[in-house]
Amino acid sequence: MPGPLAPAMQRARGVARIATKQRGGVTCIDTLYQDGCAKIRLPNTHSNALEAVLINTAGGLTGGDYLQWSADAAPNGTMVLTTQACERIYRSTGATARVETRLSVGANAHLDWLPQETILFEASQVDRRIEINLAEGATLTAIEAVLLGRDAMGEMADDAYLRDNWRIRRNGRLIHAEATLLTGTGSERVATPLLDGARAFATILHIGPLAARRLDAVRALMPAAGHIAASLVGERLVIRALAKSGLALRRLIVPILAELSGAGALPRLWHL
Repeated sequence: MPGPLAPAMQRARGVARIATKQRGGVTCIDTLYQDGCAKIRLPNTHSNALEAVLINTAGGLTGGDYLQWSADAAPNGTMVLTTQACERIYRSTGATARVETRLSVGANAHLDWLPQETILFEASQVDRRIEINLAEGATLTAIEAVLLGRDAMGEMADDAYLRDNWRIRRNGRLIHAEATLLTGTGSERVATPLLDGARAFATILHIGPLAARRLDAVRALMPAAGHIAASLVGERLVIRALAKSGLALRRLIVPILAELSGAGALPRLWHL
């Protein structure tokens, strides 16, 4: 006789969407949808931008979990998206957690995509995809940062798996694409062209017609001894950073994010 079936594990599911509109020169909420573990909160701010905080009430992700975030910034507006805390990717028993993000930025609007760091735990598996469409004149500042294990626990997350894909379009035309893949092999951690022993890394992307003017200001914020560099291609300013710890990474990226933010400052949650 066949043995007993393995119990079906409960999985987290969450879908949330937000869209904005302009009212008297101020960006305000137009529509909001939340389902499952995905929630969005709107803190009070003292700027004309709308700030939205993305919250995963499941407290983290593990194999088989699924999150989808969507946002639509109205023309001429400014929107800031951040997260309540670092997203934690926990040990998986075999399946892969999936996170999909779809962002749309209207004509002459600006979007700050500023999620806090993703922490990969031992044996974690996550597949993320970011799709962003920019209308004519729209600008973007975006970051994705990853920590390999928890600093305080001395974890290395040597066998963590990450697949991260970015696709950014201007009026439907692809203008930026990149892919990151960590499979848990030792060469990824120690090879000089890859992580070179770093336990934390980040990519910051700024897209806009004035990107070339921002390059000197960004480079002025980079410490001479830091593993951080910036490059400019057309309207794209790309900054990549490596660090030995999450705290060291923040010291590298926070001044740059503040410089490139369309709202003029980072969300308060980045400073707690």
